[in-house]
Amino acid sequence: MRNPRNDGDLDCSPAQAGAQCSADEGTGLLLAQETGPQRSCILTRRTAPRDELIRLVLGPDGQVHPDVRAKAPGRGAWIGVGRAELETAMAKGKLKGALARAFKGQAAEVPADLPEKIEQALSRAALDRLGMEARSGTLINGADRVEQAARMGKVHLLLHAADAGADGRRKLDQAWRVGGSEELGHRHGLEIPASRTILSMALGRENVVHAALTDPGAASRVTHALNRWRAFIVGPGLLGRGDDAAGQRTADDE
Repeated sequence: MRNPRNDGDLDCSPAQAGAQCSADEGTGLLLAQETGPQRSCILTRRTAPRDELIRLVLGPDGQVHPDVRAKAPGRGAWIGVGRAELETAMAKGKLKGALARAFKGQAAEVPADLPEKIEQALSRAALDRLGMEARSGTLINGADRVEQAARMGKVHLLLHAADAGADGRRKLDQAWRVGGSEELGHRHGLEIPASRTILSMALGRENVVHAALTDPGAASRVTHALNRWRAFIVGPGLLGRGDDAAGQRTADDE
């Protein structure tokens, strides 16, 4: 069931965003699309699709909590900045003032570890998505299996654990290019900001270093979840700049 819209969460078309959402304008964590409900960042005052931003809610305890799935009831405030920018806004008191306006003067306590809580929530959401795709059969792992599928053009998204070795990355990236990755807009696999140990636990499998999505819908869902997480870590304006350097790691791949 769809949650009822609250006063702080305004639906805006792209054409209406500038005129009707001035109280909620923001920077998207990803590239803004011209479809879907628009929200705006209380810190940057620029608009973006709501599923590219991060929702904050005021809990019964008077504390601000992250609601990255945007499902919690009550008034919400949206941010579209990376962790470093959020920490700066907190240190300067800018976030507290923006929240006071968003929550209509209600007392809101901002926990010192809010950035860490947001990153953890984005991490859980992305890893949960990977786990769901693994259980549904749209995700495969194992270097040999992934390489074969990639060369045959069956891979829609290639993934590397953060501690995957450089040789293993290069080998699979090349196999994916042979299979037509550049037609999908990729030259390299996407790095998951988690070690093989964390990735293996999320998927319920052993020693997962590389994985691949064999379904286009699954690839899109995983890309979106991972990009939200990665964008918060590095900052939305920097997302993607280092992807072509994938494979420059030195960790063992065995």
